[in-house]
Amino acid sequence: MATVITPSVLEAIFTGFNFCFADAYAKAPTQWEKVAMKVPSNTSEEHYGWLSQSPQMREWIGDRVVETLQLYGYAIKNRKYESTIGVSREQIEDDRYGIFGNIFRNMGRETRLHPDRLIFDLLSQGFTTPCYDGQNFFDTAHPIADKDGRDGFASNFAPGNGSPWYLFDTTQAVKALIFQERVPYDFKAITDGADAHVFLRDEYLYGVRARVNVGFGLWQMAYASKEDLDEVAYGNARSRMMQLRGDRGQLLGVTPNLLVVGPSNEARARHLLKATSVSTPNTQNGIPVGNTSFVFTGGGISNIWHESAELVVTPFLP
Repeated sequence: MATVITPSVLEAIFTGFNFCFADAYAKAPTQWEKVAMKVPSNTSEEHYGWLSQSPQMREWIGDRVVETLQLYGYAIKNRKYESTIGVSREQIEDDRYGIFGNIFRNMGRETRLHPDRLIFDLLSQGFTTPCYDGQNFFDTAHPIADKDGRDGFASNFAPGNGSPWYLFDTTQAVKALIFQERVPYDFKAITDGADAHVFLRDEYLYGVRARVNVGFGLWQMAYASKEDLDEVAYGNARSRMMQLRGDRGQLLGVTPNLLVVGPSNEARARHLLKATSVSTPNTQNGIPVGNTSFVFTGGGISNIWHESAELVVTPFLP
């Protein structure tokens, strides 16, 4: 017997589809918030007047020194995204709408992972996409001024031929990446028989819509390397980040605490951060050479980079 389609039947079906969507959405694991900050948006685009450097404390001698902060023009324009599924009237009349449950679960999961896709795709584009200072986000020539006001350059990139990996400082108020949200992800249905699509196609629509976008924050909070991920390259990246100076030559206090890799670097990253000891260092007369991460302890060699950063492995990077 065919189901008599009434508003209450359609509402109950939507409730079931919404449950499948919401349940999968809530359970999907995400990682974008570990590397990006969420910024609400109130218009079609947001302008970020990023500071070249936040003011730092100085000894008060004489009058206050009023800093003239250098502002950069950088805007992130919101973009509209959607995902829609059509369910034919016949599927509901014949009580076959239950087969759509897993489809809506997959929609919920993909919706929850959408910010991950956007953020990590942006990260991989950082080698060729400018940030607020006009240089590529990952670059060897970010403009800075020394303590005497003379122009200089700073780097947050180590070139090479390997798969890229990334080191972050996520302890600061402003992070390296931005997830901007104008309208959050919202699941809706069109089931009114008077709707033009429903009338012409004999099909009900269920879909999600959002207005969001991503962009770059402070390049000082991220470091990228295309060198092979090993103890030397990792140690050098940490050192270079912590030695970053802002205008007037003051150390910025950058503290790298997060290593981000794709599947191609997962094994190296886990060995680097999770192994408590190493067995095959380069040695000369029994002493490690060219690698400061090896320390002899009794009969073994300890890995000093053990647990030195949190590890994030994402499938949305190479």
